[in-house]
Amino acid sequence: MSHSVRKEFEDPLNSSKHTELANQAWSVADLLRGDYKQSDYGKVILPFTVLRRLECVLEPTRDAVVKKAAELAGRDLDPDRFLRSASGQRFYNKSDLTLKKIADDPAHAAANLLIYMGSFSDNAREVLEKYEFAQQVRRLDRANLLYLVLSEFVDLDLHPKSVLNHNMGYLFEELIRRFAELSNETAGEHFTPREVIKLMVKLLVTPDADALGIPGVVRTVMDPACGTGGMLSAVEDFVREHNKAAKVEVYGQELNPESWAICRSDLMIKGQNPDNIAFGNSFTVDGHEKATFDYMLANPPFGVEWKKVQSQVEDEYKKQGDSGRFGAGLPRINDGSLLFLQHMLSKRKPVDGNGGGGSRIAIVFNGSPLFTGAAESGESKIRQWILENDWLEAIVALPDQLFYNTGISTYFWILTNRKSPDHKGKVILLDARAYWQKMRKSLGDKRKFIPDEHIAEVTQLYGEALQVAQDPEHPLHGKVKVFPNEDFGYRRITVERPLKLRFELTDETLSALADAKPIQKLANADDFVAALRPLLGSTWSTKSEAFLALKDAQVAAGLSWPTGAPFTKALRDTIGVRTADGEVQEIKGDPEPDTELRDYENVPLDEDVEEYLKREVAPHVPDAWIDHTKTKIGYEIPFTRHFYVYDPPRPLTEIDADLQALEAEIQMLLSEVTE
Repeated sequence: MSHSVRKEFEDPLNSSKHTELANQAWSVADLLRGDYKQSDYGKVILPFTVLRRLECVLEPTRDAVVKKAAELAGRDLDPDRFLRSASGQRFYNKSDLTLKKIADDPAHAAANLLIYMGSFSDNAREVLEKYEFAQQVRRLDRANLLYLVLSEFVDLDLHPKSVLNHNMGYLFEELIRRFAELSNETAGEHFTPREVIKLMVKLLVTPDADALGIPGVVRTVMDPACGTGGMLSAVEDFVREHNKAAKVEVYGQELNPESWAICRSDLMIKGQNPDNIAFGNSFTVDGHEKATFDYMLANPPFGVEWKKVQSQVEDEYKKQGDSGRFGAGLPRINDGSLLFLQHMLSKRKPVDGNGGGGSRIAIVFNGSPLFTGAAESGESKIRQWILENDWLEAIVALPDQLFYNTGISTYFWILTNRKSPDHKGKVILLDARAYWQKMRKSLGDKRKFIPDEHIAEVTQLYGEALQVAQDPEHPLHGKVKVFPNEDFGYRRITVERPLKLRFELTDETLSALADAKPIQKLANADDFVAALRPLLGSTWSTKSEAFLALKDAQVAAGLSWPTGAPFTKALRDTIGVRTADGEVQEIKGDPEPDTELRDYENVPLDEDVEEYLKREVAPHVPDAWIDHTKTKIGYEIPFTRHFYVYDPPRPLTEIDADLQALEAEIQMLLSEVTE
């Protein structure tokens, strides 16, 4: 692994200039305290930061845009193209107002600010609307805070000459992070811990480090649940570390309006195309239909049900099948994680004949997608589809308590359709659960973090995983396992055992017989039951003997013997009693399976099921057989089982010694109390 690959992400916010700007914007929080909850500070400071940046970017061409807008007024054409050209940007503002002019007229500040906002091009105005900026302006005005807040941002120097687009993105991200840390709820919904993103991006992009250094390289990145865009920014940063001249185009989609606005703002203030961030639910409206990407990554909500979009998803599944996004199968309604993964896989770039092209995908899951769902369930079929197509590169287990809103264990899934030759047909399982440090102060459920040195170690181990797994002497050999794809598949066989019965007529079995529907339907049901009472206490070893005795009792009572399969089955089932040495019941000459003794076994795909039966089942139940008509194929990834290490209990003598020591300590403490 090259040294450049192990280089850590730079943190440009360490510079005094960035710290000064972040602190200046952040100082507005002091004005809001009391009138706003901490978790709502961002609803004011973030859109005002965006507004000030847009104003600074547009300042050199503002007069030209105002002039062009006046020229086009009243003409029957769409002015958007002409005004964009005049501004030299992807957005513009037709008003001659500025934040300074608005602040200089406090009596009309609210009205003028709303006019100013409404004069932006649609793409910029839509971002401010998603922030619900107009409502915040009115709220600030009512609290007599608008002038004070405006005055702070008028003096904030966010001109491109002072703050480059790329660095503006860092500044904006720093503000997002500060607000996220004020509220556990905000952090959980909108913020993935930075070190988790950093590790995820390194595992996703590091294998391409050599290609990223090619002059003029272009890479596209997509996150279908992009939140505030932290992952997209991290990929861009990583690529630019390896090639400052590289072009990175980011795309995303987000359902939460505020998160969407933050992400779009981030792109806008960094000079990227904000239209690349689609709004809406990725499952129902594909914001990037038919597009493909070099890299995709996501941290979708864990275990969120998709009932609200069930009809649309099922409609696509039924009508489009394999040509749609969800052709592999649908997971259970209470967890849409694997829907996100299928959506991402539908956007892979094809691999060209020269070994180029293709895509790499990284996604964060909890443990459920690894094993939830029996054979031929939706989840199992999706895993089967992925593994049989050889797209799964690795599963990486992370420490628990890493995220703000959950302490559960999580996993990176890394997928690609262009595996290296030595990796084809194989899946890496990497156990990184021990790579963490305890936080000085918990943030919600987050009590652990992954320091940079551990990120570097895991990244290096990932890159060398195939070699480490083959070397039993390697100190990290126990952290890595490599399996052929088919090792995760199994046949779920149905093991049957014969139904064995003896027959008896007791008060209990006669009562059950009387309650059976076929008996109740008889015209002389009461007489039928009464005729059998003399036989109470009788037992028979075979069905034929039992039926003959019962029939004779009916004839003796002057009754006819009923016929028909329902009657025969009801009679057999009510007076028959299961017993190991009973008569084997048959259907058309074959043993009838006993549903109560039916069992299921998962047999690896590479093993003959009949041989498995002979070895594992027959020594215990020699009369068992496999019903091959019920065999199903399933796939699961039992990560924890593969890394389980038996920890033997301590010797009893050691435990006893500890107990005696505790008893002595208690006695000593008690004696001190009584003195």
